[in-house]
Amino acid sequence: MNKSYDVIITGARCSGSTLAIYLAKAGFEVLLADRATFPSDTLSTNTFFNNTVALLREIGVMDSLVETHVTPVETIKFQFEDTVIEGPIPKVYGEDTAYCIRRTYLDHILLKQAKKHKNITVIEGFRVTDLIYDGERVTGMKGEDGAKRQQEYRASLVVGADGRNSKIRRLVNSELKLSSPSAVTIYFGYFSGISHDSVPKFEVYKRDDKMAILFPTNDDLYVVTVNFPLEDKKLIDKFKNDPENSIRQFLRDYFPNTTIGNRIKHSTLIEPIKGLIGYDNYWYQGMGNGWALVGDAICFKDPAMAQGIHDAIRGARILADILIKNNGQINEWEKIAEDYQKSMEAEFMVRFYMGCELSKNEKITEQQDAIHKIISTHPSVIEKFFGIYNYANEPADFEEELNRIIQSISS
Repeated sequence: MNKSYDVIITGARCSGSTLAIYLAKAGFEVLLADRATFPSDTLSTNTFFNNTVALLREIGVMDSLVETHVTPVETIKFQFEDTVIEGPIPKVYGEDTAYCIRRTYLDHILLKQAKKHKNITVIEGFRVTDLIYDGERVTGMKGEDGAKRQQEYRASLVVGADGRNSKIRRLVNSELKLSSPSAVTIYFGYFSGISHDSVPKFEVYKRDDKMAILFPTNDDLYVVTVNFPLEDKKLIDKFKNDPENSIRQFLRDYFPNTTIGNRIKHSTLIEPIKGLIGYDNYWYQGMGNGWALVGDAICFKDPAMAQGIHDAIRGARILADILIKNNGQINEWEKIAEDYQKSMEAEFMVRFYMGCELSKNEKITEQQDAIHKIISTHPSVIEKFFGIYNYANEPADFEEELNRIIQSISS
C-alpha cells in the first residue's frame, strides 16, 4: 500500500516546489509530482522583479540562480510611440536587481532545493489520470509513473500547481470566476549577439497596436518578444511560415525609431521561435473539499505584465501560510477556502485587471500620450510607475503622484 501524505502537489515548477519547501519547513509530509523530468523548459517570460528576488533569497536559492550566467538588471525602459520612460527599478526589501532566468534553470534549482528536505518525496515523469474521492472529498490521486505503472497516492489535500492547462482544475471542475479574452498574438525567441541598450534593461516598446519586448537572460542571450493583434491573420500566417525572418522584419518595420533593428541585425536565433496565438486572462475558485490550486492553475494574466513567476511563488507562500496556520486540518474547508480566495484576490487582483486591460491591445490615445510625456520628465512619477511592477507601491500611489504633478503644472 502506498504511503499517505499531508499534501500532494501536482506540478513541481516554481509554484509547486515553493509550496513544498514552505510546507516541509513546517513539518508537513509532502509528495511533489510532475509529468516532466528536470531540467525542463516551459512557456514563460522568465522575468521577475526584485520583490521576487527577496522571496527566492528567503527560500535559499538566489545564490545558485545568480551562478547561472545570468545578466542582472537594474533599469527599466518603456517607449510608448516616441516617448521614453526610463529609470532605475525601485528598491524593495533591500533588493535593487531584477532577473530574467530561464525556466530550465529556475525550476530545476527550486526542485533541487525541495529534494533536500527529507519530508518531501519527489516523483518526476508522473502523469495524473484521476483523483480519488471519499464521498465529495478529494483524498488522493491516481496516475502513471515513468515505467507506465499505475499508482495511487492519498493525502489530506491535493494541490494543482500544474499550470494554465491544469489537470487538477479540470478534474475538480473548479468554478471560473473571471475571464477576459486577449486580443493579442505573441511570438518570442532566444537570440545571441544582441548588445545592451547602453546598460542591461527590461525594454518595452509600443507603437500603434504593435509591441516589442527585450529581456537579457542567461548565457548572454536575449528574449525577444513581439505582440500584435490577434485579428491580423495575414501576419499570423507569415509568422507561421517563416517565424525567424518575420520577427526580424517586424522589428525593422514597426520600430524604426529605436535601436532594436541595429542591435538584432547580426544576432543569431538559437532555438525555434515559439508562439501563443490568443489566450484568456482568467481567475478560478482556488480551493474546494480536499483540493486547492496555485500559480497559473488558479489565475493567469497577460504575459507582458511579467508577473507570472512572482504570482506563482508569492501565491505558494500565501497558500502555505494558510495551511500552516490551520495545521493542515481542512475539515472546515469552506472557511479556509474563503480565507485563501480573499488573500489571493487582495494580493493579485489589481494587477490582474491591469493585465486584462493590456490584453485589449488598444492604441495609445492623445490623452495617454500626453500623460506619458508628463511621466517621462518627472522622476518621482517614473519611480511610482515602475513601482507597480515590483509592488514597491500600488497603482493608486502612482495615480496620486501623477495627479499631484499635473496639478502643479496646471497651477
